[in-house]
Amino acid sequence: MSESAEEQKARSSGSPSVTKLARGFAIWIGSWWLLLGLLFAPVTPGGLLTVLIVAAVLTAPIILVLRGLAGRYHPPAGQRLWLLRPFWYVQAALPLVGVGALGGLVLGLLFSAPGAGGRWGATIAATAFGIAAIAGYFGSRRLVVRELLVEHPDLPSGFEGTRIVQLSDLHVGPQTDRAFLARIAAAVRAAEPDLIAITGDQVDDYGLDTDDFVAAFGGLTAPLGVVAIAGNHDIYAGWRTVRERLEAAGIRVLVNDATALERGDGRVWLAGTGDPAAFGWSAGGASEAVPDIAATLARVPSGAFVIALAHNPALWPALVRRGVALTLSGHTHHGQLSIPRLRWSMASPFLRYAMGSYHEAASLLYINPGTNYWGIPLRIGAWPEVTVLTLRRGATVALTVER
Repeated sequence: MSESAEEQKARSSGSPSVTKLARGFAIWIGSWWLLLGLLFAPVTPGGLLTVLIVAAVLTAPIILVLRGLAGRYHPPAGQRLWLLRPFWYVQAALPLVGVGALGGLVLGLLFSAPGAGGRWGATIAATAFGIAAIAGYFGSRRLVVRELLVEHPDLPSGFEGTRIVQLSDLHVGPQTDRAFLARIAAAVRAAEPDLIAITGDQVDDYGLDTDDFVAAFGGLTAPLGVVAIAGNHDIYAGWRTVRERLEAAGIRVLVNDATALERGDGRVWLAGTGDPAAFGWSAGGASEAVPDIAATLARVPSGAFVIALAHNPALWPALVRRGVALTLSGHTHHGQLSIPRLRWSMASPFLRYAMGSYHEAASLLYINPGTNYWGIPLRIGAWPEVTVLTLRRGATVALTVER
């Protein structure tokens, strides 16, 4: 079967190789550092050389990142906390500081002082980022339990009142705060779910991190099971390793496959997709997670009620075309900075499906903002979330927030 237009678009959102990532990173970061270097060299002892040395020191941890993505290194907790975390803070701040510098430079031209204007713009932007980083750190600990009501006229009567807990984008590693993970697990148990769905990015870029994930969440149980799918970071980490360790812990992994769930006299099908990141990744068994919607739904009878788990919401249009009733996604983190009342997030300018819920035909999509964070503990508006979805048979197709 040929790919649909939607699947081709999803393919285009796959990830490049480690070499291409390194090249793109060098061009992107190098451009910002060059701009800042030219602005600050006149007022810095040692001039441009000093700025370039600072840039090299702050950028050096990229070597650890690239070695990890290539499967050749597993950084311990100390390196992640004291080398990689500052590195990611700098990378997050750099384009914002650069934009501030450009804005200040343009304003400075009006007063015949572009250099001073650029430096002031960069300083103001850096200060604003520092304030946001402090607020975002506390926001990353603000765990929210979001209760949603899903209504659909085709829901089998046996599944009336079924509770699904969705976790997503946990990005667990040895540096992850264990007390926070325990709070997440406690919230899941308190929800008394019938099904636990973990929609990808279980780990923080390294296959061995799966052991930390299992230590935190391997004890969770539900009558209809605990199911996980592949996310892009699971693929970068080495999908085969992640999958094997999840399955060894008793977690059901669904990738390009579906399974029937029975409750009372009703039956629904739970489907799990692959992830578009696997299109452009060759290491660690990535090919096993290349998304194939036709294969995912191959065993599902025509007219069956289907709940799909798809880490990347870019796959949703293809699932809508095949009549999937409910899709649970993650991936976007809602940009880790959002204004929910305006339905806007840092991801909104870049993604068609960025945050919240969507309704098309008889299909619903919910995008979890992530239950943890990736890179740096920074969340504003897009609070870490444990999602509790209650299924009801209703006259219309609707997804509403209960709490």
